[in-house]
Amino acid sequence: MPVLTEPPSMGDVLKYEVNPNYTRDVVTLLAGMPYPVGSVLGKITASSKYTLSPATGADGSQIASAVLLYAVDATLADATGIVLVRGPSIVSRAALAYGATVDDGTKIAAKLTQLAAVGIIARDGV
Repeated sequence: MPVLTEPPSMGDVLKYEVNPNYTRDVVTLLAGMPYPVGSVLGKITASSKYTLSPATGADGSQIASAVLLYAVDATLADATGIVLVRGPSIVSRAALAYGATVDDGTKIAAKLTQLAAVGIIARDGV
């Protein structure tokens, strides 16, 4: 019998939200990459577009402020995505996806603290 595998889904990331009409938003994702479900995003101040939140920077995106709920392919052009932008909400820490520069425990902890500032709490084992 063949083994079937499913890609990660919103249910793997989002564990609790108070009200989807309050906690979610539709945003524009910056072109240039496919964004996996659970991407930790930052908002570029000048354009109001979202991209993977880097460990450092000066364009505003270095502050993690959203989590992508559905995978989006923005390889060739800007794309629309549904994101969790405020809480109270809980996400699975293990299901989050970070930019390449967020590559150690200290940097991940900083991103989780930034998300907590907008009410998005990451938990283990949920």
